[in-house]
Amino acid sequence: MVKIGNLELGDYPLLLAPMEDVSDPPFRAVCKQNGADLMYTEFISSEGLIRDAAKSVQKLDIFDYEKPIGIQIFGNEIESMREAAEIVEEAKPDILDINYGCPVNKVACKGAGAGILLDIDKMVSMTAEIVKAVKIPVTVKTRLGWDNDTIRIVEVAERLQDVGIQAISIHARTRKQMYKGEADWSYLNLVKDNPRLHIPVFGNGDIDTPERAAEYKAKYNVDGMMIGRASIGYPWIFNEIKHYLSTGEKLAAPTLDERIAVAKKHLDFSVEWKGEKLGILEMRRHYTNYFRGMPNFKQYRTEMVTSDTYEEVCAILDQVAKVYADYEFSV
Repeated sequence: MVKIGNLELGDYPLLLAPMEDVSDPPFRAVCKQNGADLMYTEFISSEGLIRDAAKSVQKLDIFDYEKPIGIQIFGNEIESMREAAEIVEEAKPDILDINYGCPVNKVACKGAGAGILLDIDKMVSMTAEIVKAVKIPVTVKTRLGWDNDTIRIVEVAERLQDVGIQAISIHARTRKQMYKGEADWSYLNLVKDNPRLHIPVFGNGDIDTPERAAEYKAKYNVDGMMIGRASIGYPWIFNEIKHYLSTGEKLAAPTLDERIAVAKKHLDFSVEWKGEKLGILEMRRHYTNYFRGMPNFKQYRTEMVTSDTYEEVCAILDQVAKVYADYEFSV
């Protein structure tokens, strides 16, 4: 049984990665229903929380049916991160997660996210202060290092454990790689082989099929996996991986009716939570994956990502259901 503090997550948990502009409540809802064991919010700016910025505060919205859930924060000032952690705890998540992995320039080049990998001592000091500030378990998501010359992930994991984190998720790329090239999970074995390390280690990067999940589970000694981009528009991946790991067999691909039903549910919640304009706008990134592989679909995809009203999008989905009624997705 994998545990974070007193939180029991099963024998080999699958985690939904925190993804900016993706891991919102509507998306988390469909992932939870399709097998995600632990989910994280989008990352939240510590400075935004302290200043009570509306966008940051809205990201604190969590719901009972999502539990267990972690709220993730980022920032480059220790005092601000400590204050933000206290605000997060008031929202009553199961876990507080620290983002030490975001590679985008506007975050990393200001010393936050993956930027702090250039100052490990500050990373450890910041983490220690956050752990002291809250009673809930603190976890960390990070990368291997800033670049190939600064990979100190074995040391990082041990030092963060020593100041109190209760799990670590490692994206097996450097900041320099961004999301390119192949993730190098061999470093995760090195982390797990450290005899002083006893906290759970979750692997992240390139888990996009049940077969690859099974291969990496057998090859690398991690306690579970965190799935990010492969879940966008395809929340079924969690249950598909679980089924394959337990049986060695692949589940049938979700039918067109199932895809449309989940897409509509996702859309409904998005509009309800964000309002029609923003809810429709932020759904657009998901449509391609919901209907990936369908032939001659470009016209409908274009219509969906350019429609501005809820009624228009639903009408297009209904049309897709009629036109492709006999289409079968391959596994």
